[in-house]
Amino acid sequence: MTAATRRNKRSETWVRRRNERRPALDLPLLIAALGLLSFGFVMVASASMTIGDTCCKDPFYFVTRQAIALSMALMAGLLAFTVPVSWWERTGVWLFLGGVGMLLLVLVPGIGRNVNGATRWIHVGPLNLQPSEFIKLFAVIYIAGYLVRHADAVANKLSGFIRPMILIGITAVVILKQPDFGTTTVMLATVMGMLFLGGVSVMPFAVLFGTVLVGLTVLVMTSPYRMRRILSFLNPFEDPFNSGYQLSQALIGFGRGEWLGVGLGNGIQKQYFLPEAHTDFIATVIAEELGLLGMLVVIFTFAFIAWRAFRIGASAEAAGSRFAAYTAQGIGLWLGLQAFVNIGVNAGMLPTKGLTLPFLSYGSNSLMVVCMAIAILLRIDATTRQDEAESRSPRGVPWLRA
Repeated sequence: MTAATRRNKRSETWVRRRNERRPALDLPLLIAALGLLSFGFVMVASASMTIGDTCCKDPFYFVTRQAIALSMALMAGLLAFTVPVSWWERTGVWLFLGGVGMLLLVLVPGIGRNVNGATRWIHVGPLNLQPSEFIKLFAVIYIAGYLVRHADAVANKLSGFIRPMILIGITAVVILKQPDFGTTTVMLATVMGMLFLGGVSVMPFAVLFGTVLVGLTVLVMTSPYRMRRILSFLNPFEDPFNSGYQLSQALIGFGRGEWLGVGLGNGIQKQYFLPEAHTDFIATVIAEELGLLGMLVVIFTFAFIAWRAFRIGASAEAAGSRFAAYTAQGIGLWLGLQAFVNIGVNAGMLPTKGLTLPFLSYGSNSLMVVCMAIAILLRIDATTRQDEAESRSPRGVPWLRA
């Protein structure tokens, strides 16, 4: 065996051992996501037992359903992790168009299911499918692919910026018909953030942002339902038993929690005072039972997940995978914005909207979508690590091959 061959074998062994020491997954991101899922299951159990006992004569009614939903969400996440990143890039347009088609089906009489005045669900066997939850993920994938295919037009031409916004705008109108103002706001903000990160110049971005802001203002001004929500948000205690009831009860829950909370399971607001305590207003239950400290831990965890998503996107961009980079950044924007809006609504900083808190709120659709999003992030990170390892291996380095 020649000296060059021995050096080559030693180099291969060194690279292999170094790669074996590196984790195959982003463990901090995985631990943070699983931690939120586990914590959310506990809080849903705490917030829903009284409601389950009243409506269904079973205090564990919602807990059992949440356990089934969590199992389905984890399986959906595992399935999404097995899908190559290239497949998402190839099918992004069709996924988004399919999601829009499902949104249109919701509005068809006899197909869409109405709950509390909102038509957002399609009854599929034992499940209630909510297309507006999935469209947020599909919009991220679609815009990421568009930014890669039309990078020059997006950066240098106004048409390259407007074309995707036409389809996104049509989708937003369909979602508003359900009505679902919260999902519309989060989707539009996420898409506009991705376009800005994709190289859109400031002026078209500012013009579109102003146009969207004016449009949303018109929607609020022309809708008595939305106007009542805005007015109750400004002063919920002016009408605490009617339009401001939900927000005033949420603020009472935040006030009762103080620094360390009243103790897990000891909250009072979830007992017939706070509507939707186990879904849209689960953050209030956390604030009341675990106090400011518990809420800070939740906020920090969401901030950490968003930061990890942007770090994964930066690594993918450095490796030359622009679609993976935009997708990771879009997921980070989406999850961070939705958590911010939900907690802001619970704390009285934003008008009341029907929007779930990712990982924590009750509901199978929300859990499935966020688990798929985290799985895609983990797959992007694993693919980037593999590409880096291959590029540094002896077969990929000319001087080692020599």
